[in-house]
Amino acid sequence: MITVVGLGSGDTAALSARAWEALRSGQPVWLRTAVHPTVDVLREAGIPFGSFDDLYEQAEDFDSLYAQIVERLLALAKQSDLVYAVPGHPLIGEESVRLLLKTAREQGVDVQVVGSTGFLEPTLEALGLCITDGLQVIDALSASRIPPEQSLPVIYYQVYDGFVASELKLHLMRYYPEEHPVSVVQAAGVAGAGRVETVPLYALDRVSVDHLTSVYVPPLQADDRRDFAGLVHIIARLRSPGGCPWDREQTHESLRPYLLEETYELLDAINQRDDGKLCEELGDVLLQVVLHAQLANEEGRFDIQDVVSQQCEKLVRRHPHVFGDLPVADSAEVLRNWERIKAEENNHTVSESVMDGVISSLPALAFALEVSKRAVKVGFEWPDLQGVLEKFREEQEELAEAIAHGDRERIEAEVGDLLFTLVNIARHLKVDAEQALHAMVRRFIRRFQQMEELSRAHGRRLEELSLEEWDRLWEQAKRNATGAG
Repeated sequence: MITVVGLGSGDTAALSARAWEALRSGQPVWLRTAVHPTVDVLREAGIPFGSFDDLYEQAEDFDSLYAQIVERLLALAKQSDLVYAVPGHPLIGEESVRLLLKTAREQGVDVQVVGSTGFLEPTLEALGLCITDGLQVIDALSASRIPPEQSLPVIYYQVYDGFVASELKLHLMRYYPEEHPVSVVQAAGVAGAGRVETVPLYALDRVSVDHLTSVYVPPLQADDRRDFAGLVHIIARLRSPGGCPWDREQTHESLRPYLLEETYELLDAINQRDDGKLCEELGDVLLQVVLHAQLANEEGRFDIQDVVSQQCEKLVRRHPHVFGDLPVADSAEVLRNWERIKAEENNHTVSESVMDGVISSLPALAFALEVSKRAVKVGFEWPDLQGVLEKFREEQEELAEAIAHGDRERIEAEVGDLLFTLVNIARHLKVDAEQALHAMVRRFIRRFQQMEELSRAHGRRLEELSLEEWDRLWEQAKRNATGAG
Protein backbone atom coordinates (compact mmCIF):
# COMPACT_ATOMS: atom_id res chain seq x y z
CA MET A 1 0.00 0.00 0.00
CA ILE A 2 1.19 3.48 -0.89
CA THR A 3 -0.71 6.33 0.73
CA VAL A 4 -0.30 9.52 -1.28
CA VAL A 5 -0.73 12.54 0.98
CA GLY A 6 -1.19 16.18 0.05
CA LEU A 7 0.85 18.61 2.16
CA GLY A 8 -1.49 21.48 1.33
CA SER A 9 -0.77 24.91 -0.02
CA GLY A 10 1.94 25.70 2.53
CA ASP A 11 -0.05 26.80 5.57
CA THR A 12 -0.53 24.40 8.48
CA ALA A 13 -4.28 25.01 8.38
CA ALA A 14 -4.40 23.68 4.81
CA LEU A 15 -3.21 20.24 5.94
CA SER A 16 -6.26 18.01 6.31
CA ALA A 17 -6.88 15.92 9.43
CA ARG A 18 -6.69 12.70 7.39
CA ALA A 19 -3.39 13.79 5.85
CA TRP A 20 -1.96 14.61 9.28
CA GLU A 21 -3.10 11.22 10.56
CA ALA A 22 -1.40 9.43 7.66
CA LEU A 23 1.84 11.35 8.21
CA ARG A 24 1.84 10.35 11.90
CA SER A 25 0.93 6.70 11.22
CA GLY A 26 4.46 5.47 11.78
CA GLN A 27 4.82 4.29 8.19
CA PRO A 28 7.94 5.49 6.31
CA VAL A 29 7.31 8.98 4.87
CA TRP A 30 8.83 10.01 1.54
CA LEU A 31 8.57 13.56 0.18
CA ARG A 32 8.77 14.45 -3.48
CA THR A 33 10.64 17.53 -2.24
CA ALA A 34 11.47 18.90 1.17
CA VAL A 35 11.33 22.44 -0.24
CA HIS A 36 7.84 23.24 1.09
CA PRO A 37 6.65 25.25 4.14
CA THR A 38 4.61 22.36 5.61
CA VAL A 39 7.78 20.27 5.94
CA ASP A 40 8.73 22.44 8.94
CA VAL A 41 5.63 21.09 10.71
CA LEU A 42 6.90 17.54 10.20
CA ARG A 43 10.25 18.46 11.67
CA GLU A 44 8.62 20.12 14.71
CA ALA A 45 6.47 17.03 15.27
CA GLY A 46 9.53 14.79 15.08
CA ILE A 47 8.22 12.86 12.07
CA PRO A 48 11.14 11.26 10.22
CA PHE A 49 11.10 11.45 6.43
CA GLY A 50 13.18 10.96 3.33
CA SER A 51 12.98 12.99 0.12
CA PHE A 52 13.78 12.64 -3.56
CA ASP A 53 15.54 16.00 -3.79
CA ASP A 54 18.79 14.21 -4.70
CA LEU A 55 17.18 13.07 -7.96
CA TYR A 56 16.51 16.66 -9.05
CA GLU A 57 20.23 17.21 -9.61
CA GLN A 58 20.74 13.94 -11.46
CA ALA A 59 17.71 13.78 -13.78
CA GLU A 60 18.03 15.07 -17.34
CA ASP A 61 14.46 16.40 -17.37
CA PHE A 62 11.27 16.28 -15.32
CA ASP A 63 9.85 13.31 -17.22
CA SER A 64 12.83 11.15 -16.27
CA LEU A 65 12.77 12.60 -12.73
CA TYR A 66 9.17 11.54 -12.11
CA ALA A 67 9.83 8.14 -13.66
CA GLN A 68 12.75 7.60 -11.24
CA ILE A 69 10.65 8.70 -8.26
CA VAL A 70 7.89 6.25 -9.17
CA GLU A 71 10.40 3.45 -9.71
CA ARG A 72 11.89 4.04 -6.24
CA LEU A 73 8.48 4.26 -4.58
CA LEU A 74 7.30 0.98 -6.05
CA ALA A 75 10.54 -0.72 -5.02
CA LEU A 76 10.15 0.60 -1.45
CA ALA A 77 6.49 -0.46 -1.35
CA LYS A 78 7.55 -4.06 -1.87
CA GLN A 79 9.31 -3.87 1.52
CA SER A 80 6.56 -2.14 3.53
CA ASP A 81 3.59 0.18 3.31
CA LEU A 82 4.64 3.81 2.99
CA VAL A 83 3.44 7.40 2.74
CA TYR A 84 4.33 9.55 -0.30
CA ALA A 85 3.77 13.24 0.44
CA VAL A 86 3.56 15.94 -2.24
CA PRO A 87 2.85 19.69 -2.17
CA GLY A 88 -0.76 20.82 -2.47
CA HIS A 89 -3.41 18.28 -3.41
CA PRO A 90 -2.06 15.04 -4.93
CA LEU A 91 -4.50 15.13 -7.84
CA ILE A 92 -3.95 18.76 -8.86
CA GLY A 93 -0.81 19.53 -10.83
CA GLU A 94 1.17 16.49 -9.63
CA GLU A 95 2.65 14.62 -12.58
CA SER A 96 4.50 12.18 -10.32
CA VAL A 97 1.19 11.11 -8.75
CA ARG A 98 -0.44 10.63 -12.15
CA LEU A 99 2.44 8.43 -13.24
CA LEU A 100 2.41 6.55 -9.92
CA LEU A 101 -1.31 5.79 -10.16
CA LYS A 102 -0.90 4.49 -13.70
CA THR A 103 2.19 2.36 -13.02
CA ALA A 104 0.95 1.02 -9.67
CA ARG A 105 -2.30 -0.10 -11.28
CA GLU A 106 -0.31 -1.99 -13.93
CA GLN A 107 1.81 -3.69 -11.24
CA GLY A 108 -1.07 -4.47 -8.89
CA VAL A 109 0.09 -2.11 -6.11
CA ASP A 110 -2.68 -0.49 -4.06
CA VAL A 111 -2.57 3.32 -3.87
CA GLN A 112 -4.75 5.46 -1.61
CA VAL A 113 -4.98 9.24 -2.05
CA VAL A 114 -5.48 11.55 0.93
CA GLY A 115 -6.01 15.15 -0.08
CA SER A 116 -5.39 18.54 1.50
CA THR A 117 -6.19 22.01 0.24
CA GLY A 118 -4.00 22.53 -2.85
CA PHE A 119 -2.70 25.69 -4.46
CA LEU A 120 -5.75 26.20 -6.65
CA GLU A 121 -8.38 27.32 -4.12
CA PRO A 122 -6.05 29.75 -2.28
CA THR A 123 -4.92 31.13 -5.66
CA LEU A 124 -8.53 31.80 -6.68
CA GLU A 125 -9.14 33.43 -3.28
CA ALA A 126 -6.05 35.62 -3.66
CA LEU A 127 -7.25 36.74 -7.11
CA GLY A 128 -10.87 37.19 -6.02
CA LEU A 129 -12.03 34.92 -8.84
CA CYS A 130 -15.28 33.02 -8.98
CA ILE A 131 -15.04 30.32 -11.66
CA THR A 132 -18.35 29.59 -13.36
CA ASP A 133 -17.53 29.23 -17.06
CA GLY A 134 -14.40 27.12 -16.92
CA LEU A 135 -10.72 27.37 -16.04
CA GLN A 136 -7.50 26.01 -17.51
CA VAL A 137 -4.85 24.82 -15.07
CA ILE A 138 -1.53 24.11 -16.84
CA ASP A 139 1.93 23.10 -15.69
CA ALA A 140 4.27 25.90 -16.81
CA LEU A 141 6.84 23.23 -17.69
CA SER A 142 4.38 21.80 -20.24
CA ALA A 143 3.10 25.15 -21.50
CA SER A 144 4.74 24.91 -24.93
CA ARG A 145 2.78 21.72 -25.66
CA ILE A 146 -0.62 23.13 -24.66
CA PRO A 147 -1.99 26.21 -26.51
CA PRO A 148 -4.12 28.28 -24.14
CA GLU A 149 -7.84 28.63 -24.82
CA GLN A 150 -8.04 32.41 -25.06
CA SER A 151 -11.70 32.61 -24.06
CA LEU A 152 -10.97 31.00 -20.67
CA PRO A 153 -8.85 32.12 -17.71
CA VAL A 154 -5.58 30.21 -17.31
CA ILE A 155 -3.53 29.48 -14.20
CA TYR A 156 0.03 28.26 -14.75
CA TYR A 157 1.72 26.56 -11.80
CA GLN A 158 5.36 25.56 -11.20
CA VAL A 159 6.66 28.95 -12.29
CA TYR A 160 9.49 28.41 -9.85
CA ASP A 161 12.36 30.45 -11.34
CA GLY A 162 13.21 33.23 -13.78
CA PHE A 163 13.99 30.89 -16.66
CA VAL A 164 10.55 29.22 -16.45
CA ALA A 165 8.91 32.65 -16.22
CA SER A 166 10.82 33.84 -19.30
CA GLU A 167 9.93 30.74 -21.33
CA LEU A 168 6.28 31.11 -20.29
CA LYS A 169 6.28 34.77 -21.35
CA LEU A 170 7.64 33.95 -24.80
CA HIS A 171 5.05 31.19 -25.21
CA LEU A 172 2.14 33.42 -24.15
CA MET A 173 3.20 36.28 -26.41
CA ARG A 174 2.28 34.08 -29.38
CA TYR A 175 -1.32 34.15 -28.17
CA TYR A 176 -1.81 37.41 -26.23
CA PRO A 177 -0.86 41.07 -26.76
CA GLU A 178 2.36 42.01 -24.99
CA GLU A 179 0.42 44.56 -22.87
CA HIS A 180 -2.09 41.92 -21.69
CA PRO A 181 -2.21 42.03 -17.86
CA VAL A 182 -1.09 38.89 -16.02
CA SER A 183 -1.06 38.32 -12.26
CA VAL A 184 1.85 36.70 -10.44
CA VAL A 185 0.52 34.93 -7.32
CA GLN A 186 3.04 33.96 -4.66
CA ALA A 187 2.59 31.79 -1.54
CA ALA A 188 -1.20 31.67 -1.92
CA GLY A 189 -2.75 30.30 1.27
CA VAL A 190 0.37 30.83 3.40
CA ALA A 191 -0.57 33.20 6.23
CA GLY A 192 1.32 36.48 6.06
CA ALA A 193 3.32 35.49 2.97
CA GLY A 194 0.86 35.63 0.08
CA ARG A 195 0.93 38.44 -2.46
CA VAL A 196 -0.35 39.22 -5.96
CA GLU A 197 1.44 41.46 -8.45
CA THR A 198 -0.19 42.35 -11.78
CA VAL A 199 2.11 43.31 -14.65
CA PRO A 200 1.93 43.52 -18.46
CA LEU A 201 2.81 40.21 -20.10
CA TYR A 202 6.10 41.53 -21.49
CA ALA A 203 7.31 42.14 -17.90
CA LEU A 204 6.43 38.68 -16.55
CA ASP A 205 10.07 37.60 -16.28
CA ARG A 206 10.98 40.76 -14.35
CA VAL A 207 8.96 39.73 -11.28
CA SER A 208 10.58 37.74 -8.47
CA VAL A 209 9.28 34.14 -8.39
CA ASP A 210 9.88 30.99 -6.32
CA HIS A 211 8.58 27.43 -5.89
CA LEU A 212 5.20 28.73 -4.58
CA THR A 213 4.48 30.96 -7.61
CA SER A 214 1.59 30.68 -10.05
CA VAL A 215 0.66 32.97 -12.94
CA TYR A 216 -2.91 33.94 -13.81
CA VAL A 217 -3.76 34.96 -17.38
CA PRO A 218 -7.23 36.50 -17.83
CA PRO A 219 -9.27 35.68 -20.96
CA LEU A 220 -9.39 37.88 -24.03
CA GLN A 221 -12.55 39.53 -25.26
CA ALA A 222 -14.01 37.78 -28.31
CA ASP A 223 -12.96 40.57 -30.74
CA ASP A 224 -9.39 40.50 -29.38
CA ARG A 225 -8.80 36.77 -29.74
CA ARG A 226 -6.10 35.72 -32.18
CA ASP A 227 -6.68 31.97 -32.42
CA PHE A 228 -8.78 29.81 -34.74
CA ALA A 229 -11.94 30.32 -32.69
CA GLY A 230 -11.21 34.07 -32.79
CA LEU A 231 -11.07 33.96 -36.60
CA VAL A 232 -14.41 32.13 -36.71
CA HIS A 233 -15.91 34.76 -34.38
CA ILE A 234 -14.56 37.69 -36.42
CA ILE A 235 -15.98 36.31 -39.65
CA ALA A 236 -19.34 35.60 -38.01
CA ARG A 237 -19.40 39.20 -36.76
CA LEU A 238 -18.52 40.57 -40.21
CA ARG A 239 -21.50 38.61 -41.58
CA SER A 240 -23.88 39.62 -38.78
CA PRO A 241 -26.38 42.54 -38.81
CA GLY A 242 -24.31 45.65 -38.30
CA GLY A 243 -21.26 43.91 -39.76
CA CYS A 244 -19.48 44.67 -43.04
CA PRO A 245 -21.83 45.41 -45.99
CA TRP A 246 -19.46 43.71 -48.48
CA ASP A 247 -19.11 40.55 -46.40
CA ARG A 248 -22.86 40.37 -45.84
CA GLU A 249 -23.50 40.44 -49.61
CA GLN A 250 -21.29 37.45 -50.42
CA THR A 251 -22.48 34.00 -51.50
CA HIS A 252 -20.66 30.77 -52.25
CA GLU A 253 -20.88 31.68 -55.94
CA SER A 254 -19.62 35.25 -55.56
CA LEU A 255 -16.64 34.07 -53.51
CA ARG A 256 -15.40 31.57 -56.11
CA PRO A 257 -13.00 33.94 -57.91
CA TYR A 258 -11.48 35.06 -54.59
CA LEU A 259 -10.73 31.49 -53.53
CA LEU A 260 -9.06 30.85 -56.88
CA GLU A 261 -7.10 34.12 -56.71
CA GLU A 262 -5.91 33.46 -53.14
CA THR A 263 -4.87 29.92 -54.09
CA TYR A 264 -2.72 31.19 -56.94
CA GLU A 265 -1.18 33.84 -54.69
CA LEU A 266 -0.34 31.06 -52.22
CA LEU A 267 1.30 29.04 -54.98
CA ASP A 268 3.30 32.11 -55.97
CA ALA A 269 4.52 32.52 -52.38
CA ILE A 270 5.62 28.86 -52.37
CA ASN A 271 7.47 29.36 -55.66
CA GLN A 272 9.21 32.45 -54.31
CA ARG A 273 10.22 30.65 -51.08
CA ASP A 274 9.04 33.74 -49.19
CA ASP A 275 8.08 32.66 -45.66
CA GLY A 276 6.46 35.96 -44.76
CA LYS A 277 4.28 35.93 -47.85
CA LEU A 278 3.59 32.20 -47.46
CA CYS A 279 2.29 32.75 -43.92
CA GLU A 280 0.07 35.62 -45.09
CA GLU A 281 -1.32 33.76 -48.10
CA LEU A 282 -2.09 30.64 -46.06
CA GLY A 283 -4.15 32.93 -43.84
CA ASP A 284 -5.99 34.35 -46.86
CA VAL A 285 -6.88 30.84 -48.06
CA LEU A 286 -7.99 29.88 -44.54
CA LEU A 287 -10.19 32.98 -44.49
CA GLN A 288 -11.99 31.70 -47.58
CA VAL A 289 -12.55 28.28 -45.98
CA VAL A 290 -13.98 29.76 -42.78
CA LEU A 291 -16.12 32.25 -44.72
CA HIS A 292 -17.70 29.48 -46.81
CA ALA A 293 -18.35 27.48 -43.62
CA GLN A 294 -19.97 30.54 -42.02
CA LEU A 295 -22.31 30.92 -45.02
CA ALA A 296 -23.30 27.26 -44.70
CA ASN A 297 -23.81 27.68 -40.96
CA GLU A 298 -26.17 30.59 -41.50
CA GLU A 299 -28.17 28.39 -43.88
CA GLY A 300 -28.32 25.59 -41.28
CA ARG A 301 -26.37 23.12 -43.43
CA PHE A 302 -23.03 22.66 -41.61
CA ASP A 303 -20.42 24.72 -39.76
CA ILE A 304 -16.63 24.90 -39.43
CA GLN A 305 -16.63 22.22 -36.72
CA ASP A 306 -18.27 19.81 -39.17
CA VAL A 307 -15.58 20.66 -41.73
CA VAL A 308 -12.74 20.07 -39.27
CA SER A 309 -14.26 16.90 -37.75
CA GLN A 310 -14.91 15.37 -41.15
CA GLN A 311 -11.36 16.09 -42.27
CA CYS A 312 -9.86 14.61 -39.09
CA GLU A 313 -11.93 11.45 -39.48
CA LYS A 314 -10.96 11.13 -43.14
CA LEU A 315 -7.23 11.54 -42.44
CA VAL A 316 -7.28 8.93 -39.68
CA ARG A 317 -9.35 6.54 -41.81
CA ARG A 318 -7.05 6.87 -44.82
CA HIS A 319 -3.81 6.47 -42.86
CA PRO A 320 -4.18 3.03 -41.24
CA HIS A 321 -0.39 2.66 -41.39
CA VAL A 322 -0.13 5.57 -38.93
CA PHE A 323 -3.28 5.30 -36.80
CA GLY A 324 -3.66 1.53 -37.12
CA ASP A 325 -1.42 -1.46 -37.58
CA LEU A 326 -1.31 -1.79 -41.38
CA PRO A 327 2.31 -2.14 -42.57
CA VAL A 328 3.44 -0.27 -45.70
CA ALA A 329 6.67 -0.52 -47.67
CA ASP A 330 6.86 2.95 -49.21
CA SER A 331 4.91 6.04 -50.32
CA ALA A 332 3.68 4.25 -53.45
CA GLU A 333 1.90 1.69 -51.27
CA VAL A 334 0.48 4.52 -49.17
CA LEU A 335 -1.09 6.02 -52.31
CA ARG A 336 -2.50 2.64 -53.37
CA ASN A 337 -4.06 2.19 -49.93
CA TRP A 338 -5.44 5.74 -50.11
CA GLU A 339 -7.16 5.04 -53.43
CA ARG A 340 -8.47 1.67 -52.19
CA ILE A 341 -9.94 3.19 -49.02
CA LYS A 342 -11.38 6.09 -51.02
CA ALA A 343 -13.05 3.62 -53.38
CA GLU A 344 -14.50 1.72 -50.42
CA GLU A 345 -15.88 4.96 -48.99
CA ASN A 346 -17.60 5.67 -52.30
CA ASN A 347 -19.04 2.16 -52.61
CA HIS A 348 -22.53 3.51 -52.29
CA THR A 349 -22.06 5.54 -55.50
CA VAL A 350 -22.44 3.63 -58.76
CA SER A 351 -19.61 4.67 -61.11
CA GLU A 352 -20.22 3.98 -64.81
CA SER A 353 -16.93 5.45 -66.01
CA VAL A 354 -13.39 5.70 -64.73
CA MET A 355 -13.67 9.38 -65.67
CA ASP A 356 -16.61 10.02 -63.33
CA GLY A 357 -15.76 12.70 -60.79
CA VAL A 358 -12.98 14.37 -62.77
CA ILE A 359 -13.12 18.07 -61.91
CA SER A 360 -13.47 19.85 -65.24
CA SER A 361 -12.74 23.28 -63.73
CA LEU A 362 -9.14 22.31 -62.93
CA PRO A 363 -6.40 24.29 -64.72
CA ALA A 364 -5.85 22.74 -68.15
CA LEU A 365 -2.54 21.01 -67.42
CA ALA A 366 -3.80 19.59 -64.10
CA PHE A 367 -7.05 18.54 -65.84
CA ALA A 368 -5.06 16.73 -68.55
CA LEU A 369 -2.85 15.00 -65.97
CA GLU A 370 -5.81 13.76 -63.90
CA VAL A 371 -7.56 12.37 -67.00
CA SER A 372 -4.33 10.70 -68.13
CA LYS A 373 -3.73 9.08 -64.71
CA ARG A 374 -7.27 7.69 -64.66
CA ALA A 375 -6.88 6.19 -68.13
CA VAL A 376 -3.59 4.58 -67.08
CA LYS A 377 -5.29 2.87 -64.10
CA VAL A 378 -7.33 0.70 -66.50
CA GLY A 379 -4.38 -0.06 -68.80
CA PHE A 380 -4.66 2.71 -71.42
CA GLU A 381 -0.94 3.49 -71.49
CA TRP A 382 2.12 3.53 -73.75
CA PRO A 383 4.51 0.67 -72.99
CA ASP A 384 7.40 3.05 -72.30
CA LEU A 385 8.63 6.63 -72.69
CA GLN A 386 9.77 5.95 -76.25
CA GLY A 387 6.17 5.26 -77.24
CA VAL A 388 5.06 8.64 -75.88
CA LEU A 389 7.90 10.42 -77.69
CA GLU A 390 6.87 8.76 -80.97
CA LYS A 391 3.31 9.91 -80.33
CA PHE A 392 4.64 13.45 -79.78
CA ARG A 393 6.44 13.41 -83.16
CA GLU A 394 3.24 12.11 -84.79
CA GLU A 395 1.24 14.98 -83.27
CA GLN A 396 3.86 17.48 -84.50
CA GLU A 397 3.44 16.21 -88.06
CA GLU A 398 -0.36 16.38 -87.80
CA LEU A 399 -0.16 19.96 -86.53
CA ALA A 400 2.17 20.92 -89.40
CA GLU A 401 -0.29 19.38 -91.85
CA ALA A 402 -3.21 21.31 -90.31
CA ILE A 403 -1.24 24.55 -90.53
CA ALA A 404 -0.39 23.84 -94.17
CA HIS A 405 -4.11 23.44 -94.96
CA GLY A 406 -5.02 26.58 -92.97
CA ASP A 407 -7.76 24.66 -91.12
CA ARG A 408 -8.28 26.74 -87.93
CA GLU A 409 -10.55 24.23 -86.19
CA ARG A 410 -8.13 21.37 -86.87
CA ILE A 411 -5.14 23.51 -85.83
CA GLU A 412 -6.74 24.10 -82.43
CA ALA A 413 -7.46 20.39 -82.04
CA GLU A 414 -3.90 19.40 -82.99
CA VAL A 415 -2.39 21.96 -80.60
CA GLY A 416 -4.53 20.37 -77.87
CA ASP A 417 -3.32 16.88 -78.85
CA LEU A 418 0.28 18.08 -78.75
CA LEU A 419 -0.15 19.63 -75.29
CA PHE A 420 -1.89 16.50 -73.97
CA THR A 421 0.99 14.36 -75.22
CA LEU A 422 3.49 16.70 -73.53
CA VAL A 423 1.63 16.25 -70.24
CA ASN A 424 2.04 12.48 -70.64
CA ILE A 425 5.76 12.87 -71.37
CA ALA A 426 6.06 14.87 -68.15
CA ARG A 427 4.09 12.20 -66.27
CA HIS A 428 6.42 9.47 -67.51
CA LEU A 429 9.42 11.53 -66.43
CA LYS A 430 7.77 12.31 -63.04
CA VAL A 431 7.84 16.05 -63.83
CA ASP A 432 4.98 18.31 -62.72
CA ALA A 433 3.96 19.89 -66.03
CA GLU A 434 2.17 22.79 -64.31
CA GLN A 435 5.23 23.64 -62.21
CA ALA A 436 7.60 23.11 -65.14
CA LEU A 437 5.67 25.58 -67.29
CA HIS A 438 5.43 28.09 -64.44
CA ALA A 439 9.20 27.83 -63.88
CA MET A 440 9.89 28.31 -67.59
CA VAL A 441 7.66 31.42 -67.77
CA ARG A 442 9.36 32.88 -64.69
CA ARG A 443 12.74 32.29 -66.37
CA PHE A 444 11.41 33.96 -69.52
CA ILE A 445 10.29 37.01 -67.51
CA ARG A 446 13.69 37.32 -65.80
CA ARG A 447 15.53 37.09 -69.12
CA PHE A 448 13.17 39.50 -70.85
CA GLN A 449 13.70 42.02 -68.07
CA GLN A 450 17.46 41.54 -68.52
CA MET A 451 17.05 42.32 -72.22
CA GLU A 452 15.15 45.51 -71.34
CA GLU A 453 17.97 46.59 -69.00
CA LEU A 454 20.67 45.78 -71.58
CA SER A 455 18.78 47.65 -74.27
CA ARG A 456 18.33 50.72 -72.06
CA ALA A 457 22.05 50.61 -71.17
CA HIS A 458 22.79 51.00 -74.90
CA GLY A 459 20.26 53.83 -75.29
CA ARG A 460 17.98 51.72 -77.48
CA ARG A 461 14.33 50.67 -77.26
CA LEU A 462 13.45 47.01 -77.77
CA GLU A 463 11.09 47.94 -80.59
CA GLU A 464 14.05 49.40 -82.54
CA LEU A 465 16.18 46.23 -82.47
CA SER A 466 16.80 43.99 -85.46
CA LEU A 467 16.23 40.23 -85.30
CA GLU A 468 19.98 39.66 -84.97
CA GLU A 469 20.19 42.18 -82.09
CA TRP A 470 17.23 40.52 -80.37
CA ASP A 471 19.02 37.19 -80.61
CA ARG A 472 22.30 38.58 -79.21
CA LEU A 473 20.50 40.24 -76.28
CA TRP A 474 18.57 37.06 -75.55
CA GLU A 475 21.75 34.97 -75.40
CA GLN A 476 23.41 37.54 -73.14
CA ALA A 477 20.34 37.62 -70.88
CA LYS A 478 20.45 33.80 -70.64
CA ARG A 479 24.05 34.02 -69.44
CA ASN A 480 23.29 36.78 -66.91
CA ALA A 481 19.99 35.55 -65.49
CA THR A 482 19.75 32.79 -62.92
CA GLY A 483 18.45 29.46 -64.20
CA ALA A 484 19.18 27.08 -67.02
CA GLY A 485 17.33 26.39 -70.23
